[in-house]
Amino acid sequence: MDSDFPNWLKDQPLVQSLTVELVRPSLEDNAGDMDRLVRALSRPEAPPVTIHPSRMIEFCEKIRTSGFRCRTILGFTGMSCEILDILPVSSEDPVLGFAVDLGTSSLVFRLIDIGKRAIVREIAVRNPQIQYGEDILSRILFARSAQGRKILRTMLVDACSRAMRDCLDLTGLRAENVYALSCAGNTAMTHFFWGVDASNICREPYIPAANNFPVGRAVDLGFDLFPNALLYTFPNVGSYVGGDIVSGILAAGVHRSGSPRMLIDVGTNAEVVLGNAEWLIACAGAAGPALEGGVVARGMQAVAGAIDRVRIDRRTLQPEWRVIGGGKPAGICGSGLIDLIAEMFSAGIVTVQGKFDRSIRNPRLRSTPDGLAYVFALAGETPEGEELAISEIDLGVFLKSKAAMYTILSIIVGKVGLRFEDLEEISVAGTFGNRIDPEMAVRIGMIPDLPREIYRGIGNSSLLGAAMLLMDRTLLDEVNRVRNRITYIELNVDAALMSEFRGALFLPHTNRRLFPSVLCGRDYPAPDGNGK
Repeated sequence: MDSDFPNWLKDQPLVQSLTVELVRPSLEDNAGDMDRLVRALSRPEAPPVTIHPSRMIEFCEKIRTSGFRCRTILGFTGMSCEILDILPVSSEDPVLGFAVDLGTSSLVFRLIDIGKRAIVREIAVRNPQIQYGEDILSRILFARSAQGRKILRTMLVDACSRAMRDCLDLTGLRAENVYALSCAGNTAMTHFFWGVDASNICREPYIPAANNFPVGRAVDLGFDLFPNALLYTFPNVGSYVGGDIVSGILAAGVHRSGSPRMLIDVGTNAEVVLGNAEWLIACAGAAGPALEGGVVARGMQAVAGAIDRVRIDRRTLQPEWRVIGGGKPAGICGSGLIDLIAEMFSAGIVTVQGKFDRSIRNPRLRSTPDGLAYVFALAGETPEGEELAISEIDLGVFLKSKAAMYTILSIIVGKVGLRFEDLEEISVAGTFGNRIDPEMAVRIGMIPDLPREIYRGIGNSSLLGAAMLLMDRTLLDEVNRVRNRITYIELNVDAALMSEFRGALFLPHTNRRLFPSVLCGRDYPAPDGNGK
């Protein structure tokens, strides 16, 4: 099995291929052809075998033409095993499924060969709903009318269908062999996906139209491309904790741990889960956009052309950076921004207050229309011939986001009487999590000062959890247990929030004892360790 999946997954796929040889009809056995197949597939320990009414005629004909020996594709819904297709015994067609991450900004699709338990291909596209609002609230307001909901849903289904078709075309595989879609998204995106009213999510008492969604057929939800596929949607916990977080908990294994673990998912918001095999608590806060590079003029997501790593020479203050995909930098993503600010602090360019040291005389530090700024890429180094710089205004906005992140982590740990040192592991999800350097994030006080090996980047946890469900149908029950175990903590009414936040606005923090490994400004050695 592909190493992307945890080794504890059971080999009980959501869709299974079984070759069956039926007892031929006789005067002594007058069972109907379809009844004969259902009987052969039924097991005492398994849920009942069902057939969708629209497939009866087709399946009855296939049983006869196969000579009562056929390859049957069974899909498990939790309540039943549905016959999804009947193929000739000689057929070597794969059993495929798509894991889908319904992101606010991006839609990501992972094509899985379920029979081989392997990832075939992954593709991502921009969420076209952005034209009706980059933020979820704007889209919810647009979708208050039935017409608005229809527009958003049609747009989403069409974009998903096109992307999955493209993915299949790139691999030479057929849509008829896709037997399951496993989809995870936040609460609002899940509502848009199903076309239900999301307007109550954002007004008191913040109750979604639905948290649980039935296992349906993909064609019934507009995916005509997949006539044989079931569609599973991860359940929400409530308005602020969606199916993407439930899926992420599965991916990180927080729910299976004997010791406390934490999951941090940085996206449109920063969502945090803390717990173990016995309890889970979750909270969310507005720390995401800045940590994805969204505060500087040339900030961007972690895609080709983005700077994702920065080091600064302590003597000359000249930066060196790495660009995703190589070439010239078009902007800087979240991990690059964290590196940049950490290195500016370590080189003494930025003070503990998050201000530029005005005693420095260096051509990289110059006045701009936005005030004093540090130029980390010169005009000749960028594809558009424009400098990339970070201003003091940018620094202030970023420090608010990093302070929000640390505050969220600190408050949620304190809620259950734990210390950061009690955590066995901290999983950081998303592209941000894969690229972040924990050393740099600790240096600016964004995450706690713990042994760096405690931090683990797990990539797109929402997508991974959705893919895991395709591999292991026992997770159908586990998802519900996880969902029912989560307690949501509302941070906006926490009295300690502002006090903690104010302390975290500095580099790394006003309480230096919280960051014993962090040195002060120019005390840091050069990136190459020679102390320049």
